[in-house]
Amino acid sequence: MTGRILLLVVALVAGFSAGYLFQGKRGATYQTDARGRKILYWVDPMHPAYKSDRPGIAPDCGMKLEPVYAEPEQTAKPKARVLYWRDPQQPDYRSDKPGLNPETGNELEPVYEGQPPGLFSLPAEKRQLIGVRYEEARVQALVQRIRAPARVAYDETRLVTVHARISGWIRNVYADFVGRHVPRGEPLLTVYSPELLATQQELLLAARARRLLEAAPDAVREHSERLLEAARQRLRRWEVSEQQIEQVLRSGQPLSEITLYAPADGFVLRRNAYAGMRVVPETELYALADLRRVWILAEVFEADAPLVHAGQSAVVRPAYGASGVFAARVSYIQPELDPVTRTLRVRLEADNPDLRLKPEMFAEVELVRQLPPQLTVPADAVLDTGERQVVFVDRGDGHVERRVVEIGERAEDRIVIRRGLRPGERIAVSGVFLLDSESQLKLGASGQGPSAADHGAHRHD
Repeated sequence: MTGRILLLVVALVAGFSAGYLFQGKRGATYQTDARGRKILYWVDPMHPAYKSDRPGIAPDCGMKLEPVYAEPEQTAKPKARVLYWRDPQQPDYRSDKPGLNPETGNELEPVYEGQPPGLFSLPAEKRQLIGVRYEEARVQALVQRIRAPARVAYDETRLVTVHARISGWIRNVYADFVGRHVPRGEPLLTVYSPELLATQQELLLAARARRLLEAAPDAVREHSERLLEAARQRLRRWEVSEQQIEQVLRSGQPLSEITLYAPADGFVLRRNAYAGMRVVPETELYALADLRRVWILAEVFEADAPLVHAGQSAVVRPAYGASGVFAARVSYIQPELDPVTRTLRVRLEADNPDLRLKPEMFAEVELVRQLPPQLTVPADAVLDTGERQVVFVDRGDGHVERRVVEIGERAEDRIVIRRGLRPGERIAVSGVFLLDSESQLKLGASGQGPSAADHGAHRHD
């Protein structure tokens, strides 16, 4: 009897042992990858709700299934004491040991001592759903390009007006229409002036007197010389050339009219000279403009005004399909903004040798500013909350850190990071707004919400 009881006990123990070993074998049926990580199941990256117990292709969209692991990798997890466990979907639920939230069934995640306040986990399926893409922060030199509308204008330092220094009447007009190009020294018109004629007569009388008084005493001879020189000076002040004065002295006959010549190369902008018209010294006869160099008047937006400085190089592109580009340089910046358009007027100078730039032509100016090498990230990676600028740093193993940074200049699609990041750190460049929502959901009720996460923003200098 006792032997039978003993045999029954041995059989029960063997049965329980076999069942335990069988259950252990069933619990060890997890598949593993090449790195030894346990795979729970596979998901469709486009539709994370679809799960499979084996790898393959999603039947609905043809995407390759991706594995979901039982535990995250241990390489990037903070090596620190666990403070408590929390539900990633309900951060206010805490536990002093790992396990599941009995209300939601979610697996609890640890919160470590010394863990960055902005750190939160992001499972692979959620990363796929959000569409997160990472890129490394890198040091590079940027080129800022500031574009502004502009128009071509005359170079005011190359505008010339023509006046007669004497009173009289116009007899002949040679530059007879607006827009005509006149080279320097070309005749413009002739003027008859009784006053000029009388002064020429005085010149001839003084020259004759000097010849007659060559044998006279020195005082008399010097007086005649002074009279001759005074007549010459009056003619010079009236812009009678030395060649014309010598012509009068050689011929002994005064000129009946005086010719006015173009003082500089240029195009006739205004013409007030007509045959038979009486003129006085105040009469503007012509206005000439040299177009071989022009001004470009650009309207720089208020936000870009601090980026513009004198001597800055630029490129000018004429509007409406005009061919070619022109190099220009900033020569002057107005001291005030236009109160209506809120723009800053900037004057540039450009050579115009072939005269393709016409005054009043519209153009676009592109100002170029070279920045020194600095740490930069894509502009889309920075989330501006209004009070601070935030980026999301990949800490590996499905962990993301919300981090405040200090930004600098922006150049096209990249922005300078002054403080808060190190070269080589991986940051999210897409799905940033959804990451912000996720961080607020996971950190908000855990006592380390976005405000707390943003505290001590620049500890990563």
